[in-house]
Amino acid sequence: MNDQTLIKMTGITKTFPGVVANDSIDFDLRSGEVHSILGENGAGKTTLMNILSGIYQPDQGEIYVRGQKTNIRSPRDSLRLGIGMVYQHFALVPPLTVLENIILGFEGGMMLNLKKAEKKLQQLAEKYGLSMDYHQKVSDISVGERQITVIIKILYQGSEILILDEPTSVLTPIEAKELFRTLDSLRKMGKAVVLITHKLSEALAISDRITILKLGRKVAELAGEELRQMGHEAASQKILNVMFGDMPIVEASVVAKELADQAVLVLNRLEAINTRGVVGLKAVTLSIRKGEIFGIAGVDGNGQKTLAEVIGGQRKIKSGQILFNGKDISHASICDRFEMGICYITDDRIGEGCVLDMDLAENAIIQCYYQVPYSRHMVINHQVINAHAEDLIRRFNVKATGPGDRAGTLSGGNIQKFILARGLSTKPALVVCNKPTYGLDARTERYIQELLLEESKQGTSILLISSDMDELLNYSDRIGVLFNGELLAVLDRADAAPEIIGKLMLGIIG
Repeated sequence: MNDQTLIKMTGITKTFPGVVANDSIDFDLRSGEVHSILGENGAGKTTLMNILSGIYQPDQGEIYVRGQKTNIRSPRDSLRLGIGMVYQHFALVPPLTVLENIILGFEGGMMLNLKKAEKKLQQLAEKYGLSMDYHQKVSDISVGERQITVIIKILYQGSEILILDEPTSVLTPIEAKELFRTLDSLRKMGKAVVLITHKLSEALAISDRITILKLGRKVAELAGEELRQMGHEAASQKILNVMFGDMPIVEASVVAKELADQAVLVLNRLEAINTRGVVGLKAVTLSIRKGEIFGIAGVDGNGQKTLAEVIGGQRKIKSGQILFNGKDISHASICDRFEMGICYITDDRIGEGCVLDMDLAENAIIQCYYQVPYSRHMVINHQVINAHAEDLIRRFNVKATGPGDRAGTLSGGNIQKFILARGLSTKPALVVCNKPTYGLDARTERYIQELLLEESKQGTSILLISSDMDELLNYSDRIGVLFNGELLAVLDRADAAPEIIGKLMLGIIG
């Protein structure tokens, strides 16, 4: 690894109303290294990198780029300094080709010379081992290829520093491996990479250094090679202890129980229209047994959300049948399904899971406000509701001062815990979870996973939709793979190798 320091941030402090996001943080980045940033939700990881990329300006502190003190006042300033950031949601124009997207904003004059641009791209591809069909429309390429397109765009602009924010959150296992091969190639060519991630395995696999943030402060900087020499389990333990204090590693395992023969949920040749107005589910047939965790894998946009909404009642079916405990609920309302014991946990915890301007007490009974004991004869019992919300906060370890807190003041992880607490408190027979741990820190992620595992042991059936392969493999009894709205296969846990699932996620059968 080259010791040339490209970036040096000293004493970086950034506050928002009521929150110190970064508190006197020192951070540096060298050429030819991958430097990962770990920390629980709200630790200040993205804020620190948003300062480096010009989205925010620090309240205090200094930034040096290649030894020169610099004020980065905008993303354009950051790009001029050779710093490019790859966000989770790619800023691409789908109707345009890969080539047009890459040169968009950097055409270089009144006349657009596509041949010259393509020649430059071919040189970049040869140099960094990045091959693509630049004449394809972005709308026609995979999520992994879109991510590579953004990386190539940054390299095309001449950037020496790449910042990636949770880059594998939307990738298949195969695409994630390809991304890390790309990052290793960039490192070998002298580029510097900052990797923001909450996945310890990723940080351990590729990092030269790992910086850990906690409550807005830098609490440790660890050498990647030293951690790898310790072994994965010991290294993970060390990182978790730094992040959260002494925290034993719990080995996740498939539920050890006899699955009941009775099917709690049966979908029979189910078809449904998605939000784009096209068929999002195509003749999907599956059954979920009592106490089973049934995992659903698939690249985002292949019918997962449509499936969850159809079961929860948020989306009507086009054809087929849904049976719940032997009863046909194909056309039952959301309210009726809720009262039967179906709990739907949406992937959009902010937009759909709660009302940010309402307090926690109000959010706690938003689905059952009309039921006794929360109301009688349509008269709300605020004392009972507050006690219920306080109980949820306490039992599920939600970081809040009380039931009067607005939901919007909680962190994403605590909102997620509260939504799960609300749903599980109704003692459902079936829980439909769409990405319940997406974007959460390691401790909150594990807490929710163990919570769902315990629910299954008590006999609750769980449909677990996840983009986290480790989560699916460790916690599911069976795994179904959706591709383009079709259920291509259902695999027992013993047969569900990552390579097999990854191929199915890309539509490769056999």
